[in-house]
Amino acid sequence: MHSDANPTDANPTDASPAGNSPAGPFDDGLRFDDTGKVTLDHIYTQPDPHAYFSTLRTLGYHIPQLAKPFFSRLIDECRAQRRLPPTVLDIGCSYGINAALLRCDLTMDDLFERYGAQPSPARNVLLDRDRELVRAHRRSSGTRFIGLDASEPAVSYALAAGFLDEAVCADLEQRDPTEAERARLDGTDLVISTGCIGYVSERTLARVARATGERRPWMAHFVLRMFPFAPFAETLDELGYETVHVDGVFPQRRFASAQEQEQVLDTLASVGVDPRGLETEGWLYAQLHVSRPRGAAGRGANRPVFGQQPAGTLTGRRT
Repeated sequence: MHSDANPTDANPTDASPAGNSPAGPFDDGLRFDDTGKVTLDHIYTQPDPHAYFSTLRTLGYHIPQLAKPFFSRLIDECRAQRRLPPTVLDIGCSYGINAALLRCDLTMDDLFERYGAQPSPARNVLLDRDRELVRAHRRSSGTRFIGLDASEPAVSYALAAGFLDEAVCADLEQRDPTEAERARLDGTDLVISTGCIGYVSERTLARVARATGERRPWMAHFVLRMFPFAPFAETLDELGYETVHVDGVFPQRRFASAQEQEQVLDTLASVGVDPRGLETEGWLYAQLHVSRPRGAAGRGANRPVFGQQPAGTLTGRRT
């Protein structure tokens, strides 16, 4: 069992990634998207998570681990306010990573070790092992986890392993959810993500919010600094949300190559973000944006994001 520090105990900006390598661990043969980021689509479409964790371990990917205590706090607040076990929707869930961390009280290092064996065990062996893990750590809290992702292999694995209770395999950038998908999304209390913004736009968030019934869910998104959140906040504002940008930054992963770093620095410059001391040191950084329906977050510009916290910790900036 692993526990996380309270998210109010430290400034996330103080996180100091080890092993900075501006050149990145990869060299030739990389493909890049329009924003300058390396394209890693192949790791999301395998029948099991081995390639996902093997690749992202090399890049020092840890944002789900840093997000875990914040999500845990919001889940607790949802439960206390609504007096029912909450339902959590993870947008861009891939193999159910956030659900596995929260449901089974794991760390990213646990998962890297679990799926990093060479050669990798067969899919059925991994699934048997994961089902046993879920059974051993299933808690009485009753929190339900739903995944949303366009990758059928990843979603299928997460469901079969038991990390997710339900899933919607769809690209909501392209269309509205079907009636069956809306039924699965209905009743969601908290929407989370750790990296999907940039792959999805405000269209997906709006379609999710409208599909969840009359009561809008809370949202918490960890978003790379290269992707301005203003269009998302504006769309959510139209849907009745108030958004807080939490102070601090969170290291997401190392750059895969010097070319990726150069291209991302160009993108940051184009959106007016100063990378000095952060992305210039070889890592991609994210920020946390929390959106709640007006009234749910309380009144007053100085109210902390997560309940009544001491002054100066995670107070955030409102939009």
